[in-house]
Amino acid sequence: MNKENKLNPSLPSGFEDRWGKKLVLKKQLLNVIEKNFIKFGAEPLETPSFEISENIGSFLADDEENPMSDIFSFDDREKRISLRYDLSSPLARFVAQNNQDLPSIYKRYAIQNVFRNEKPGNGRYREFLQADFDIIGNVNFAQANAELCNLISNTLQDIGLKKDQFTINVSNRKIVQGLIDDLKISEDKQLKVIRAIDKLDKPGFGLKGVEDLLKKERKDTSGAVTKGADLTDEQASQILNFLKVKELKELKETLKNPLSQEGIKELEDVFEIIGYSSNLGQVKTNFTIVRGLQYYSDFIVETNLNFKVTNNKGKTVDIGSICSGGAYAKLISRFKGVDKPGTGVSFGVDRLLFALMQLDQIKINDQKPVLVCVMDEKFLKNYYEIVDQLRENNINAEIFLDTKKNLGKQLDLANKRDLNVAIICGENEFKENTVTIKNLKGVKGQNNQTIPKEKLIDEVRKFI
Repeated sequence: MNKENKLNPSLPSGFEDRWGKKLVLKKQLLNVIEKNFIKFGAEPLETPSFEISENIGSFLADDEENPMSDIFSFDDREKRISLRYDLSSPLARFVAQNNQDLPSIYKRYAIQNVFRNEKPGNGRYREFLQADFDIIGNVNFAQANAELCNLISNTLQDIGLKKDQFTINVSNRKIVQGLIDDLKISEDKQLKVIRAIDKLDKPGFGLKGVEDLLKKERKDTSGAVTKGADLTDEQASQILNFLKVKELKELKETLKNPLSQEGIKELEDVFEIIGYSSNLGQVKTNFTIVRGLQYYSDFIVETNLNFKVTNNKGKTVDIGSICSGGAYAKLISRFKGVDKPGTGVSFGVDRLLFALMQLDQIKINDQKPVLVCVMDEKFLKNYYEIVDQLRENNINAEIFLDTKKNLGKQLDLANKRDLNVAIICGENEFKENTVTIKNLKGVKGQNNQTIPKEKLIDEVRKFI
């Protein structure tokens, strides 16, 4: 290939390679999350990356004229298929398809990548990993939703976060729906109203941004215009007043609509159940969260971090919720013959990882391999005996894979890989049945020790 025709090694925007310390931490997070999912009684489920487009629906859509614009979709013979944008819609299809074989209360967890064709940036990706926990069936939903809050709190603490570093915000969509009904907002405008409210805490919005979206239009700093819900001044004013209320008790006295009162009572019941655990202090009401996805019906939850997160330019950014979800009454009943409600939460693993990499608080359990250096090719068999001995004792180990490189080059590789220990054995060591351990993180000139070979395992363990 000519030089001018060589390929540029780059990724499309919104996609990321992960390796080294970041990938080790990600796997560590997943291990903790999965252990907690299992601890709370769920069993695993894996569904394909693609679903028939009409089955997963367009619940993500912001563009009414092109409802699948935020989804990667393709023609597949007679059917249109899409990459899943979350794990809830595939779960609904799976439950409907396998209803007869599932228990009446089905707890499942899934840890898989999802795909969204939307603007990336600041911990937001077009391909990212979600870890979902859902409860399907006719249950006491105060218990089920309280259990979700307990799961979130326990998991984040097990990951290594302190209680004051995250807040679990909860609300109930019936509360705002009752207000919308009272204001006689037409059905075609309701989703826009809900999505406008959901943007209150997003960067650059606030009450003024929400007001613009509730009325005619909002123009952002770039000049881009978003069409609003076109409410009257009175309708918009009532919603903005609602957004200023912070306490459940005040809301109960303010909103008299029966549906709103029902939502408030359901939240009170959730808090009562959470009070039976040690996580009550982690959960707060926030009536501005309504979740943009259309299928949520009542209880909703968003978990936010309480510490500063910056982008690669050092600017503080809002990465949004790192664990969110809620209840969906009719998501599964879209399919023939099945009418089961559900509730669940989803950990945004890659978004959480983005924040934790900056926190530098979580201890990373990365057992780097011990490097067995090759001093002389004639002892290659002996070096492999050392490697085997280390591996048999559950110590990660590798042999240098080029017998022509000198010791300096071998140690350069070890340092570049940030290894802790190297084993150096030459003719004298093999003659005297000893090994030399080099502490690669030690003080120069004082970091070598030669020991009897039978003490190799005990001594190496001191460095890993």
